[in-house]
Amino acid sequence: MTGGRVAHPLLISLANLLMDFRTKATNHAFHLLALLPTPKFAHKDRKIRGVLENRLIHECLDFILQPLKKAAQVGIMMSDPLGSLRYVYTPLAAYIVDTQEAVVLAGVAGKTSHLTTAMYKEFGDAFKHPPRTASMTLKQLSAIEKVADPWDLDAYIKQAMVYRLNGVHRPFWRDWPLSDPSEFFTPEPLHHWHKMFWDHDAQWCIRAMGPAEIDFRFSILHPLTGFRQFPEGISKLKQVTGREHRDIQRYLVAIIADRVPKDFLIAIRALADFRYLSQALEISDEVCTQIDHALLEFHDHKDAIIRAGARTGKSGVIDNWYIPKLEFLQSVTSSIFNSGASIQWSADHTERCHITEIKIPSRSTNNQGYESQICRYLDRDEKCRQFDLATAICEARIDFGRLIGPSEDNDCNFIDDLDEPKDDSLVVIDSTSALLSHIQPDTLSSRTTQRHANYFELADALERDMYPNSPLPPRTFVRGCTALHLRRDPNMTLTIDDAMKRFNLRDLRGALADFLQHGGDNPPLVGGRRTANANAQIPFDCIQIWTKLRLQNHAYHAPHNILPAQTVNASPPSESWTFGHSDVVLVNTDSSHVWPSSGLKGIVMYCAHQEIVLILFQDTILFNYA
Repeated sequence: MTGGRVAHPLLISLANLLMDFRTKATNHAFHLLALLPTPKFAHKDRKIRGVLENRLIHECLDFILQPLKKAAQVGIMMSDPLGSLRYVYTPLAAYIVDTQEAVVLAGVAGKTSHLTTAMYKEFGDAFKHPPRTASMTLKQLSAIEKVADPWDLDAYIKQAMVYRLNGVHRPFWRDWPLSDPSEFFTPEPLHHWHKMFWDHDAQWCIRAMGPAEIDFRFSILHPLTGFRQFPEGISKLKQVTGREHRDIQRYLVAIIADRVPKDFLIAIRALADFRYLSQALEISDEVCTQIDHALLEFHDHKDAIIRAGARTGKSGVIDNWYIPKLEFLQSVTSSIFNSGASIQWSADHTERCHITEIKIPSRSTNNQGYESQICRYLDRDEKCRQFDLATAICEARIDFGRLIGPSEDNDCNFIDDLDEPKDDSLVVIDSTSALLSHIQPDTLSSRTTQRHANYFELADALERDMYPNSPLPPRTFVRGCTALHLRRDPNMTLTIDDAMKRFNLRDLRGALADFLQHGGDNPPLVGGRRTANANAQIPFDCIQIWTKLRLQNHAYHAPHNILPAQTVNASPPSESWTFGHSDVVLVNTDSSHVWPSSGLKGIVMYCAHQEIVLILFQDTILFNYA
């Protein structure tokens, strides 16, 4: 925080919430449980200071989480959102931390995996080592205490290092039933994948190609709407965030494709495949197999990175793979089987909560005793949200009797009354999802929330004539698994000859004539040699032109999820764009080939201002008869 104030927040959430709900910041699924101390010990020995700091963290967690441990052991009665009592157990499902914190909380020393028994010299192995279970660590701690007093720090630290432990003698998870560090320390995509990409993959490529060459290639990339550009390259970037990590990953494989050895390229692409497959919202057994295969493919070709001199350190070229995060990748698929999709355990969400739960409340304090003032701020903010929820339920005409269910105060005619509701306008609610579906998200908070447009629903509504006053032909339609959307009014209306000059489309008239000649209910894609000449007669003179097109698809791994729409630009040449602004799109022209199983077979690349308009002419979207 600002002003020299430091806070180490401990956030808590429920693992049985839907992933989409928990990972959305506006739902406030993470709550501040405690502010852990950040002490500075005065001992002159750095190792002893580190052990004391680690022990204090474990002691604080042990004290704070004691009620959850008790509930995990004997259970506790709790009410669900519908008011029904449930007997609940609370094991630790996931602990979202970065690599350094995970090592401290697991109780192991540096250069040691907190998930497996692998040592630093084994981090580059192409197989998974046995897991470092809770029982194993506790047995080692018991053996250490037989020969050294836990408070004789010098002797205890020496004995702990024999087992590669960090000197913590009472880890907080030791008496937490059904909780094992090898399972609740789930992969953390922000640090374990994206940060690793920048620290290793990107640096390997920069050294293999040279900073000047890779910067030049990034600087000449064609601008795409919604994607960040790097006009000055990437080799000199500072304070790179997770957003930049993701943006660079989109380009890197294509950037280095013709400048590095083949095996080098395969290794980098294999890691990219691993990360993209592991980030899927829904992962099947087949996808897990693909994830493991991608990691194995990297290990089969990783020596090419060392041969290229790309893995270097202070002493020059490094010929080893002592990378902790590389070893963590071996545990990803096993964690997916135990704890679900890894993307839900990303620190992106908790890092965002640090802003809403700590930084913003701290700005409202007077810099004196800010801890209590933060708690007061959060308490009042939650009360306001609860009030918004209550008023939203009232506005949605929810039947509270059906929501809460019968109680002891109700008479015996309660069930009979349900068959004949007193008010026909009341909504019957029998689940939390039904309740949320009848409450508008905007009413739950005064803050604006970003909601992506669903062009598939809009196209369906237009097809069913739900908007009779909309212009014809419709500006939103669906073809296959893609929705296309145009703004209501065209950007320009030009004659065919003017359009040919403006967009440098010399065969536009011939292409339109061919299209009309082959027109029909399901016309084929216009392609190949033009049969009509440049002076062909066309039954119209003007065409309406849109310079932007919105495309929307379903998520590949979760087809029921709608992806945010992407914009395709097709601007003509101008002073700012000498050659125009023409995005590139891939179009499937052969229905017998399906991506990604068919690769790029049946796929044609089109430049937006030259070809994409001709494709859209099939649906007579971009022109009207004059």
